[in-house]
Amino acid sequence: MSEQRRTVLADAAIEVLADAGMRGLTHRAVDRAAALPPGTTSAYFRTRAALLTALVRRLVARDQAELQAAGAAAPPLRTAAELVDGFAALARLRLTGEGRRRSLARYTCAAESVRDPELREILVPRDNAGREAVRAFLAAHGSGGDPDARTHTLLSCVDGLILDRLLTGAETVDRDDLEGLVAAALRP
Repeated sequence: MSEQRRTVLADAAIEVLADAGMRGLTHRAVDRAAALPPGTTSAYFRTRAALLTALVRRLVARDQAELQAAGAAAPPLRTAAELVDGFAALARLRLTGEGRRRSLARYTCAAESVRDPELREILVPRDNAGREAVRAFLAAHGSGGDPDARTHTLLSCVDGLILDRLLTGAETVDRDDLEGLVAAALRP
C-alpha cells in the first residue's frame, strides 16, 4: 500500500506542477490534488526536495513506459515519411490532453535540474524501444557519422520543437519542420 500511495502522490504532484508551476508545488497542494487528508504528502515525502525527486522519477517512468510501448508496437521504420509520422504522433501526444500536462511538468523539471544535479541525472535520456527505432532507422539509411550521436541530436531537435509549440500554445508541430529535421539527420 505504501508504494501505491507514493505513486498516487507523485502523479498528483505532476498535476500540481503542470497547473501551478514550481512555486505552487507544495505538500498541501498535492494532498488536495490527490484528495487525501492534509499531511499525507509530508508523511511520505518529508521535504519538498524529496517530493520533487519522487515527481521526476514518476514522470520519467511514465514517459519511458510510453516510449517503450510505442516503439515496441510499431513495425520497423522503412521510410523517412514513416519516421516523420512517428514524430508527428509523438508531438500530438505531448501537446494535447494529459500529455500536454506532463510536458509542462517535464520542462519545468528540466529547468529546475539546471541547479539540481540529482534531478538532472534522473532526467538524462534513457534507452527505450522508441529511441532504438530511430537509431536503427538512421543506421540503416546511411546517415553520416555516429548513429547514436545523430539519434540524440534528432531527438533533441524534435524535443525543442515540442517545447516551442508548448510555449506558443500550439497542439501540433508542422510536418515541414519534422521533415527538415529528418532530412538533416540523414545527410552524409
